[in-house]
Amino acid sequence: MSASPEIMKEYYSRLTPENMAPLWEVLHTLVTREPVTKAGPFQWKFDDVRRLLLEAGGLLTADEAERRVLILENPAYAGQSKATNTLFAGVQLIMPGETAPAHRHTASAVRFFLEGKGAITAVGGEPTEMNPGDFVITPSWAWHDHRNDGDEPCFWLDGLDLPMMNFYEAGFAEPHNDSRQMLSRPEHDSTARFGEGLLPMQAESPYGLTTPIFNYTFKRTRAALVTAAAGQEMDSHTAMTLRYANPLDGGWTMPTMSAWMMYVPKGFTTQPMRSTDSMIVAVAEGSGSMKLGDESFDFVHKDTHAVPGWYWRSFTAKEDSFIFFVTDRVAQEKLGFYREEKSPIVA
Repeated sequence: MSASPEIMKEYYSRLTPENMAPLWEVLHTLVTREPVTKAGPFQWKFDDVRRLLLEAGGLLTADEAERRVLILENPAYAGQSKATNTLFAGVQLIMPGETAPAHRHTASAVRFFLEGKGAITAVGGEPTEMNPGDFVITPSWAWHDHRNDGDEPCFWLDGLDLPMMNFYEAGFAEPHNDSRQMLSRPEHDSTARFGEGLLPMQAESPYGLTTPIFNYTFKRTRAALVTAAAGQEMDSHTAMTLRYANPLDGGWTMPTMSAWMMYVPKGFTTQPMRSTDSMIVAVAEGSGSMKLGDESFDFVHKDTHAVPGWYWRSFTAKEDSFIFFVTDRVAQEKLGFYREEKSPIVA
C-alpha cells in the first residue's frame, strides 16, 4: 500500500539535509528511451559574424584579446560558450600585420579557414599558410600562434572540445614567453613526411593520439571528392563523403573530434539520417538548404551551423556544395555510445 502524498513529502524533506535524493522521482529523466538534448539546431550567417568581428577589430588588437574570437553560442546554452553540448565554436579574426600570441592548452582545436589570404599558423614549430576551406589541426598541448602576413582581414572557424574537457575538469593552459614560437621545421614538412602516401621508417606522431598532419588543404580535399564522385554513384544519405584520416592508423585525425567533408552536387538531395554525435557544420563552397529536425535553413558559402545529436538531417544543393563537419563521434565510438539511423531510401 502506497504512502500518502503528505507522508512522502515529509520523507523527502528529511532527505535534502542529508544530501540525498530519491532516484525513483528522476529515473525517467536520467535513463531516457532515446537521446534528449537541450539544444536545437542553429545557424550563424557569415555576413553577420564578419560585420561584427570587423567592428571588434577596430576596438582591440589581437594581442590585447589573445584570441579575437566571437563565440558561436547555441541559445540553449546562453553564457556557457557552447555551440553544442560537447563542442565550442567561434570565428576568429586576424587583421593584417597582427599576431595572435603563442600559447598551448589541453583542449584540442580545429581551424576551418573561411576568408582571406596571408594567414599563417604555426603548430609545434612548423608554419602553414591557411587558405579557404583548409582544415587545420591544433593538437592538445601543442604550441601554436597565428599571424597575418597579408593585406586583408583573415577569418576562420575555431572548433574545440572545451565542453568535453571542462566536464572532466582536466584543463591546463600556458602562455609562451614570446608572441611567436621559434620555427624548427619548414612549411609542408609534416605533409611531406606523412601526407603523400609515404611514411617514415619509424613513423610516430609528435602529437600522440593526434594525426601528424596538421593542414588538410581544401584544394586536395575538393579534388579528391570530385574525382571519387566521378567513379561512384552518390550515396543516398551521405552523397560523396570522405573523412579526414590519421595516416598512421587510418583512424580519425583527433582523439576527441571527428571531421569529414561531404560533396553534394547541384540538384541532389540526401535522404534523412540521424546520429548521436553533435556537430558543427560549415559550408566550404556552394549554396542550398539543410533540414535539421523540423527546421530548414538556407545556406551559402561560409555559413556555420550547430546540429545537436539525434536530429534528422538532410541536405539539398542549389549549386555544387562542399560541406565540412566536425563532431564528437570519435569520443562516442570509443565509449561505445555512438549510434546512427538512416531513413528508408525513397525512389
